[in-house]
Amino acid sequence: MLRRKDDVQTRVAPDWSRGRPAGRTIRCPAYARSVPGPVKTEAVVLRSMRYGEADRILHLYTPARGRVSAIAKGVRRARSRFGGRLEPFFRINAELHEGRGELLTVTGAQTVDPHARLRADARAIDAAARACDAVGRLFETNEPHPGVFNLLCRHLGLLDAQAGAGPAEGRPASAAGRAGSLSFRLKLLLAAGLAPQLGACASCGEPDHLVGFSGAAGGVVCAACEAGSFPIDEEAHGFMTAALGRPLTEAPGAGEQALGQVERAIAATLEHHAHLRLMPAFAAA
Repeated sequence: MLRRKDDVQTRVAPDWSRGRPAGRTIRCPAYARSVPGPVKTEAVVLRSMRYGEADRILHLYTPARGRVSAIAKGVRRARSRFGGRLEPFFRINAELHEGRGELLTVTGAQTVDPHARLRADARAIDAAARACDAVGRLFETNEPHPGVFNLLCRHLGLLDAQAGAGPAEGRPASAAGRAGSLSFRLKLLLAAGLAPQLGACASCGEPDHLVGFSGAAGGVVCAACEAGSFPIDEEAHGFMTAALGRPLTEAPGAGEQALGQVERAIAATLEHHAHLRLMPAFAAA
């Protein structure tokens, strides 16, 4: 017997251990339920892969279902009704059909934002691909993370708005792009519950003399606990603190050496705590 309460489904199963069905409650989160039928959702196309003669397999990221996989039948035909709306980085309103298998079927799609300017800038395309790859691998389940969906949409929107732009505030375009991409990735760590400890030594709690970063410890470490860490300077430490506290539109700047230390800190955190290695956040110049 099923009872519905709020967004959680409660299953009451009989328990015969004492000779009578006393009932045992198993609580299942809403995202674990799956009812075959039509599904309408906003989505970002993370990845598109050829399948068969005319189809594509899509990885979509949605606010209420996390990452889902869907097949778009006939999308590679010249007269496909989908046109180019299912290309990577498109933000769409998707109409899907959910059967009993793992793959959903795309039955319709309307464009919300094609990020057209982004597609004309090779550096922006590369940054968008790396961002979508990070989201798809770090949040690979169907657990809903609407904050991650909104974060990805904002980042793609910024890449689109900045596509083709020159240096900002005296910084090379590559440094500004890398700073924005690293700010995005730090916010992904925060959403995943993996944000590094930056206010005090992650090993002993010492608030001063923070000279290194340890992925195993989960953050910055002091001089007394620096064994097994790598050096991190004040600029890199300040960048991470500011990036986590500011919106993406106000991503801080930093020099190449500091950004390299931030990149290494993010990679060490993911490797030790998520057992995951991502491609660098931004392509080398």
